[in-house]
Amino acid sequence: MANTETALKEALASIEGATGAALVDYTSGMALGTIGGSKSFDLTVAAAGNTDVVRAKLRTMEHLGLKGEIEDILITLSDQYHLIRLIKGRGGNGLFLYLVLDVKRSNLAMARHQLRRIEADLEV
Repeated sequence: MANTETALKEALASIEGATGAALVDYTSGMALGTIGGSKSFDLTVAAAGNTDVVRAKLRTMEHLGLKGEIEDILITLSDQYHLIRLIKGRGGNGLFLYLVLDVKRSNLAMARHQLRRIEADLEV
């Protein structure tokens, strides 16, 4: 089992093209931990903004009566992928892992696979 800091470090080190990662509480919008980012890309601001994305999708699913669970949400920019993976089980309710990837240096399928593995090992 990995704690937040270990999980985020592993995400940045083991996922090709990863430039930032965060564990976020989407009920409050607060980042519980961040790693990476840059002066021009504040992960705390991005994490808070992505809570609105998660909340909107959950609200829409409720209105539509959809019973499935969100595995992940992908936002594709011209030079980045933003991957949001909702945490399931072991106290992860209301949390998501947020990963920023460089499009040119990443393999999206492998990133999703690695993030799923990191999420399974995460102890919150």
